[in-house]
Amino acid sequence: MKKKSSYRIFLLLLLAAISSCTTPYNYKTNGFENAIVIEAAITNQLKNQEIKLSRTYKFEEEGPIFESGAVVSVKDNLGTVYGFDEKNGIYISASEFKAVPGRTYQLHIKTKDGKSYSSTIEKLTTETNLEDITSNVTTKEGVLGVEIKAKSYDPTNSSKYYRYEYDETYKVIAPKWSPYEAIAIPKNTGIAPGDLIIQQRTKEARVCYSTKKSDHITLTSTNDLLEDRVDFQVRFIPSTDYIIANRYSILVKQFVQNLSAFTFYQTLSKISGSESLLSQNQPGFLSGNIKSDTDSSEKVIGFFDVTAYSEKRIFFNFSDIFPKEKVPSYPYDCPLVLNENQAKEHIFLYCFESDRVPQCFGDTAYGGINLGRSVYFGGYNFLGRVPDNGTISLEIYNTECGDCTSFSSNIKPLFWID
Repeated sequence: MKKKSSYRIFLLLLLAAISSCTTPYNYKTNGFENAIVIEAAITNQLKNQEIKLSRTYKFEEEGPIFESGAVVSVKDNLGTVYGFDEKNGIYISASEFKAVPGRTYQLHIKTKDGKSYSSTIEKLTTETNLEDITSNVTTKEGVLGVEIKAKSYDPTNSSKYYRYEYDETYKVIAPKWSPYEAIAIPKNTGIAPGDLIIQQRTKEARVCYSTKKSDHITLTSTNDLLEDRVDFQVRFIPSTDYIIANRYSILVKQFVQNLSAFTFYQTLSKISGSESLLSQNQPGFLSGNIKSDTDSSEKVIGFFDVTAYSEKRIFFNFSDIFPKEKVPSYPYDCPLVLNENQAKEHIFLYCFESDRVPQCFGDTAYGGINLGRSVYFGGYNFLGRVPDNGTISLEIYNTECGDCTSFSSNIKPLFWID
């Protein structure tokens, strides 16, 4: 499936694009209607607030088209206007500001084709902070794992509606890393296609850090409870998932919403499953709190949310959570101990004679390294040219086994604590 810039907006776009009489599994869009998509939220954080504008797109197309050239602003009830500048496919407030209690806010947008849109007047929700994040071992549907819970409490009993997002970061350790690497250097003479030079690595390739953002809508409400107290699971990770194999961190973000915003996201969540989107019973258009100022019949997709925000981060090691469980397997095939069959797949004698015993695999070894599809691993205590006379065997694996930068980042996050 093609990646989209935002899961939430992808659902909105898909919802608007599919007609009310779609044949199951017919991936071509019929009756497409071009509509503006607005993803707008301001919080009580003092920062440059962000607003996203795009257009609906057909299911078979690459993704949303950024709505450029618009004039975007937020105006409060005291007459203060906060302007937004277009930058890298997003609209960012020209100066830092935050939503404050007691004021109201309204979003205004004017596109380059002269159309204008405005939201309903909204006010900041109750500023209830995320008090704690906990990690607990539990079994869910027969699967052992760790659950991440958000905890908060509003003694005024006025928050009630909550939405959660998270960023999770985890340490990656390449199991077949070596302090040495092989560099393929072509040459025009000799039996070998080129020289293999063993040199010390010049960049970190053993330890990396990967970050993923939540890609689904997570909501909870305390409306049916006696008190406004949240004890809610925002994430469940099976004990076999590699992301917790070493050290793991999660930043949980809490948004306190009003009933209208909560209902909008709740409805969107309910209709966003693949079964409803690709079935003949389509849910129709999902309306938010943003309307056209010039055409009451125009469909506008999106919501302007003025929300109280708070966040907390926790860290844990796998051994702390599961002291008796097997450490999850690396996500790539990198056997730590080679059996006879695996040795034939990973160990190559670096020579080029056709009648040599044991058999030469110089071309295989050189070609793999030269094309970047494999990584040298050896632990040799010398640097320099690898002789092509068969005195050395090279141990070669997929790049991911010895170089974590092939799929992750070797830049340690500023927030990271070992």
